[in-house]
Amino acid sequence: MNSIELTLFSSRVTAICEEMGAVLQRAALSPNIRDRLDYSCALFDPKGELLAQAAHIPVHLGSMAYAMADLVQGRVWQQGEMVVVNDPYLGGTHLPDVTLIAPLCTATGVQGFVVNRAHHANIGCAAPGSMPLSTTLQEEGVVIPPTAVVVDGEIVRSRFEPLVAAVGGNDFTGDFSAQMAANQRGLTRLQQLLLRMGEESYHQAVVALNDYSETVARKALQQIPPGRYRARDTLDSDGAGNYDLQLEVTLTVTADGAVAADFSGSTSQTRGNVNCPLQVTAAALYYLLRTLMPAETPACAGTFRPVTIVAEEGSLLNARSPAAVVAGNVETSSRVVDLIAAALAALLPQQIPAASHGSMNNIAMGSRDDELGWDYYETMGGGMGAGANGGGLDGVQTHMTNTLNTPIEVVESHYPLRIRRYALRQGSGGSGARRGGEGLEREYEFLRPTQVTLITERRHHRPWGICGGGDGLPGENRLNGTPLPAKVSLHVAKGDRLTLRSAGGGGYGAEDD
Repeated sequence: MNSIELTLFSSRVTAICEEMGAVLQRAALSPNIRDRLDYSCALFDPKGELLAQAAHIPVHLGSMAYAMADLVQGRVWQQGEMVVVNDPYLGGTHLPDVTLIAPLCTATGVQGFVVNRAHHANIGCAAPGSMPLSTTLQEEGVVIPPTAVVVDGEIVRSRFEPLVAAVGGNDFTGDFSAQMAANQRGLTRLQQLLLRMGEESYHQAVVALNDYSETVARKALQQIPPGRYRARDTLDSDGAGNYDLQLEVTLTVTADGAVAADFSGSTSQTRGNVNCPLQVTAAALYYLLRTLMPAETPACAGTFRPVTIVAEEGSLLNARSPAAVVAGNVETSSRVVDLIAAALAALLPQQIPAASHGSMNNIAMGSRDDELGWDYYETMGGGMGAGANGGGLDGVQTHMTNTLNTPIEVVESHYPLRIRRYALRQGSGGSGARRGGEGLEREYEFLRPTQVTLITERRHHRPWGICGGGDGLPGENRLNGTPLPAKVSLHVAKGDRLTLRSAGGGGYGAEDD
């Protein structure tokens, strides 16, 4: 296969993922999926190795790339079935992220898989928004092991209806139907591509794409000088009384472009919910290394062949079941990106920026008090770290998330909330020759009594500057002007006001440079 044919093949399989995403967004009911775009779509080969993905959520996609092979092995897959799973210890990330897997089978066997993952604001957790201050996995909602909920193209009611009853709410049924539709569209497009190319040519193209992407990846990673590089970073807290949790990494880079990340020395898994399954840690590593590669590098399994990962089982970054993990997916993953970046920053000052705001600033809220019960979840952006090529962007999601904000009009039309203020947090970006991006300030007024959970980071440990740049300001959480912890669950009254101020990004270079 020549380079033009390979480029066309890569574009075609990527386009399938993008079309799946468009179907999922347009068919979904919840603002979390329809407006915030908290979903991801990908294709995998018959062995469960990544073939293509759309530019969706890095923590979704990297974790799927790491864990899907184990999910698809040891099962006899049949055409017309779809398997649902959200168990973080069986290939998921955290319980709100529901994954739906569908095989494409022909007379000669499984030809590949189409997969999507979407975040559901209600996954059967006692706390509205399904982002609790949990201490075990079971407190976080309904745990779904790999379950064939669609067989021969039809929903198996005896399996699906108990799941809906356990989760509750119409949004789950509607959003799950959207996920099914997205997979069906992916199967249709993949089958059309197979028929056009023929199975043999198709699988030859898969092999060629992986080999090419490995070559591109190694060439890019060879720009890192060989050696061993270490870094440390610190999480504010785990939400269960433990503070200043240490993360450590040793990167070993070889002359052939291989990178091994060893997270030994990181804190043992903790009582709170900032623990990570290993695939979430891997996703953060994959993401950071992927940013060092050319933009045209295919997103397939070959891209990550040069990368290996070690994390002690039972540690914060490779937790054992039933450790709570709901915040590991959103907060710890963000900090692992900072950790890897810190290890490489002195070596690659033209490519590695200062630390960004380092938190998804999770806001979960709602009510279970009456028939008007509701669930709301969103993340909030902050300041991006500055780099050699310019100052940090203001008020954006960074790194492991790629979602939008929920528009004020959507918030106020769907929920008993009023947004009193939404603005850039002036002066929060770190100083320097290139300033860090400004954080955000968002103030909610509650129109009904509400239960609220905040899971945030960088409230105590500032985003660091680079090459002489200043640190960004830490974030703040306040209720009616009174400071709140970084992680807190509380009941608020009608008329109360909650303000979140996210951290600014670190600056780059001394101001007189």
